[in-house]
Amino acid sequence: MSKTFKAIRDRTYSGVGDLIKLLPTGTVFLFQFLNPVLTNNGHCLLINKYLTGALIVVCAFSCCFTCFTDSYRTRDGYVHYGVATMKGLWPDSSSVDLSSKRLRVGDFVHAFFSLIVFSVISLLDANTVNCFYPGFGSTGKIFLMVLPPVIGVISGVVFTVFPSRRHGIGNPSDHNEDDASEIEK
Repeated sequence: MSKTFKAIRDRTYSGVGDLIKLLPTGTVFLFQFLNPVLTNNGHCLLINKYLTGALIVVCAFSCCFTCFTDSYRTRDGYVHYGVATMKGLWPDSSSVDLSSKRLRVGDFVHAFFSLIVFSVISLLDANTVNCFYPGFGSTGKIFLMVLPPVIGVISGVVFTVFPSRRHGIGNPSDHNEDDASEIEK
């Protein structure tokens, strides 16, 4: 392997690593674990394509859905989870005011970019590429190396401009001043 190819490969892996930080870890782990099995290590039959497509859709939905989940901790130490709605979190607890946890534009921005980042990771995975588009030529390989870092930079900028204040499933809220208004009295 040439030094140039190794440098590009290392930058690509670094870019993919940065992209993964923006996604729900469990979803990406599930995809990375099941994808080689479902794609038959890139040697797909028709059933493998359907199963891999279903995996990608389910994982993409999970990435988007987690952008709309949130949690709060009550004074007694219990963590409660819910889905953001226009009025607050659902399911609603009558003893806690959750109106500050309502849906915001930033939630949709995060969901969209999480979907884009997961799509890049899943659709440019070597097994997925070999399964769905095996004739990917040298131009495609350059595309595989350039796209993840570019999407990572764009998503990083957007996630910096629209920071998420959600503490979704698997990322429980700490007892801090942001949650003080929602804590049971």
